[in-house]
Amino acid sequence: MALRLIEMVLKEENGAEVRELLREHTVLEHRQIRLPDGEVLIRILLDAEQIEAVLDLLGNRYTNEEGYRAVILPVEATLPRARADIDATRGQARTEEKSPERIGREELYEDIKEAAHCSRVYLVMVVLSTIVAAIGLYDNSVAIVIGAMVIAPLLGPNMAMALATTLGDLPLLWRALKTSVTGIGTAMALSVVLGVMLQVNPASPEIATRAGLALGDLVVALASGAAGALAFTTGVSTTLIGVMVAVALLPPLVTSGLLLGGGHVVLAMDALSLLLMNVICVNLAGVATFLAQGIRPATWWEKNRAVKASRIALVLWAALLAGLIGLILLLRKT
Repeated sequence: MALRLIEMVLKEENGAEVRELLREHTVLEHRQIRLPDGEVLIRILLDAEQIEAVLDLLGNRYTNEEGYRAVILPVEATLPRARADIDATRGQARTEEKSPERIGREELYEDIKEAAHCSRVYLVMVVLSTIVAAIGLYDNSVAIVIGAMVIAPLLGPNMAMALATTLGDLPLLWRALKTSVTGIGTAMALSVVLGVMLQVNPASPEIATRAGLALGDLVVALASGAAGALAFTTGVSTTLIGVMVAVALLPPLVTSGLLLGGGHVVLAMDALSLLLMNVICVNLAGVATFLAQGIRPATWWEKNRAVKASRIALVLWAALLAGLIGLILLLRKT
């Protein structure tokens, strides 16, 4: 796991107290540098796995202190390297403290919050990926469809909705929902226009496979949501995981728009049903994975609210998924 550096400025009389607070945690380095005006700069070097517990400890104690702000910095490397015995001690401490193998809650929140922003770049990428996907579907080219999934920015808003549900964070939830709906609406509108302009062939393999529902599609969407949440919580690159999420969302979305624009309304509704099912699965798996990774709010009153929100979301997503699958199966029989 990567290293993180915490820096904060406190009153000099709080320096000894910080040392006592950190005694229960395994840190690689802790230094205090005296500053003018009776202040001290505190620098704490530690594993990313330990940062959430340490930040919660410091935040609970010093949040009400005037001017308190902890800054978390990523650390590429340190010299000299950590010795083997230090690594062994850290590993033993992690086992005893049961620290999660993930980055801290605040770092995760900042990463996902930025990914949920509805910016001009986001909308441009939605438009470009929709055009590329439409060309790939029209030409029956798997390579071009894959290329569209590489540039599709669909991972961030869905993971933001899942995290907001897990934390009970309504502002983040509405922001992510607005971004997601705006992106889907833009892609749908553009796809319909392209469907009117092009001679869409519903029998084309790349289109036909997205105009129906199969058990494999459900499994892919669930795996995509879980992988997306794991990618964010472990701090690894989300680029390839974003492609996997786009596999579940972009092709059926563009297919639905193309078919609707081409006048194939029934097939378009089938593709739209696949899209809705995949959105539900991605968010359901995302919430479940965040919960399994131990993502919780910092304070007890926020935890109670988040537990209720998570339970409601899980039940709601599961009910919507079951209802959608049941409706699709019913329509197939009639």
